[in-house]
Amino acid sequence: MSLDKKEEMLQQELAAQIEQYTGTDGIWATSIPSLHFIKASQETDPIHSLYEPALCIVAQGTKLVLLGKESYVYDPSCYLVASVQLPVSGQVIQATPENPYLCMQLDFQGSQIIELIQEVDISRSVPSSKRALYVSKTNTSLLEAAVRLVKLLDTPQDIPVIAPLIIREILYRVLLGEQGHSIKQFAVTGSHADCIAQAIEMIKRDFAKPLRVETLAAAVNMSTSSLHYHFKEVTAMSPLQYQKKLRLQEARRILFSGGTEAANAGFLVGYESPSQFSREYSRMFGLPPISDIKQFRDTLRVGSN
Repeated sequence: MSLDKKEEMLQQELAAQIEQYTGTDGIWATSIPSLHFIKASQETDPIHSLYEPALCIVAQGTKLVLLGKESYVYDPSCYLVASVQLPVSGQVIQATPENPYLCMQLDFQGSQIIELIQEVDISRSVPSSKRALYVSKTNTSLLEAAVRLVKLLDTPQDIPVIAPLIIREILYRVLLGEQGHSIKQFAVTGSHADCIAQAIEMIKRDFAKPLRVETLAAAVNMSTSSLHYHFKEVTAMSPLQYQKKLRLQEARRILFSGGTEAANAGFLVGYESPSQFSREYSRMFGLPPISDIKQFRDTLRVGSN
């Protein structure tokens, strides 16, 4: 059997398994805590979210992800990895009811990568800063491990013992991939990427407070210019742009939950000027806050009819 044919069969098997454990469109949790399935039976509008460190393998369909001004397209021929928390926009661009978009998402922790690097013969040199989001060509070994992990859902009694071993193998395969250094960089203590990961955590923790880049740089033992350079290398945006995206995504979440009015939502996420909040919200989401909420509620009403 040719390599391409074997990969195709594995992708079909993975798609069948995902369909078995999903119902309507959406994100589905599984009995393996770090494993989720995503299903979409039609193309979607862009959805803004915060990617956590994760591996995404598409079994069917195609998705487009925007990070800053960069675009990443992935389908069954490749997989996507996010190494740190990244504010992105994702959009399913190929899916039908007959052939829905089907994806498995495996979340991981930095500690798992560190353990692999320490225990396995993987180069420990400090890499230069690389983008924390990348798409890489899939391979038979990775797909075989992914299928074995998903099949464990059929025998839940095996999950506690066997799932950690297969997850370890999957992460090992990704680390050995052509762009594995993009993950490894965050596991090397003192590397520029490690410092940026610390900066990201600090911004996330206090995103509603004013951000002084000089203070942030000092907190992670970097110069201001070095922080700017390496932060952009890793995230495709500046620290202030990163903070702005976090603020606006959280404001939208608050508004859609019906928790407050538009002006107050802006204040809650750190905006002092309602006009500036409305302007930046419109730039990111395409509509001012009040119009965006109305469109969201209208869509909900149509969907419930």
